[in-house]
Formats: sequence, structure tokens, C-alpha cells
Amino acid sequence: MSVPEVIPIGHEPDYRTSTIGRWQGGQFFASVTSTLPEGPLGDDWQSQKRWCAVLHRFDGAGRHLDSRIQFTGTTADGERKVIAAALQLLDAWLDALPERAYEDIAIAPFAVRFEGALFGLVLEGREEGGEEDSVWAEFYPDGLGFSPPWDGQYDT
Repeated sequence: MSVPEVIPIGHEPDYRTSTIGRWQGGQFFASVTSTLPEGPLGDDWQSQKRWCAVLHRFDGAGRHLDSRIQFTGTTADGERKVIAAALQLLDAWLDALPERAYEDIAIAPFAVRFEGALFGLVLEGREEGGEEDSVWAEFYPDGLGFSPPWDGQYDT
């Protein structure tokens, strides 16, 4: 099964895709997520685990328009505190989207970098014998994997 031009992502209330949907200008994927630098972390990993509020916006056809990403602190700063700050920021960004509705979306692969971390929906794997059966789409840094039958369901 070939990779679709836009990858369906199912809306799941009260779970990992609870803050995705459509708005007057197209579609959106919002989350509070964390990043870690690549490579060994050492004993001070808490100071390297960075929490962010993230809002990706797409046009109606699923093409990436822009990404708003803001760092709110590290786990060492107090995980509950920095997650609460990110959620508050995310709520404000979402409230500013006119005609916002939480529902399924379908978006094209894209990638952006923020402070060295990868954010986006990136195709991974490789084609085998002309088949795309070992290709999947990974949503970074949230860790959501999408694959055939491309029905909006994901693995973590």
C-alpha cells in the first residue's frame, strides 16, 4: 500500500490526539510535548528534558503553514509546573483559532526544527522492491507512528 499524500490522523478525546482539528484557516495539530538531545544523557537528564507548547497549522488540503513552538522549562524546573505553563499557553493559542472544532485531520509530511529538536510528520523506513510496505510516518517529538492501512490510528 503506497503512502498517501496526506496522512489521516484520528481525533481521540482525552488522549494523545485530543487537541487536533479544523479551524477557519484549515487544520491544526497542538500538543504539549518534551524533547531530549540526541546521544547519551548522563545523570542530569532532568535538566535536558525540555517541555514545549506546540501548535502546527495547515491549510485545508493539509499542507504545513507554520508552527508555533515555545519552551516552558525543563523537568528539573519542576515537571508539573512547566507542563501546566505549557498547557496554559496552548489553551490561549487554541482559543485564538476562529471556528475551532476538534476532529480528525489529514496532513502532508513536514519538518521544522526548534532549538535543535525535530518537530513534524516525517516519513521513515525504506521502500523494498518498489513497495512502500516498510514506510511509516512518525510524528516528532510526540512519538506517534502512522502506517498502513493509513486509517488515522497510531502506535506509540
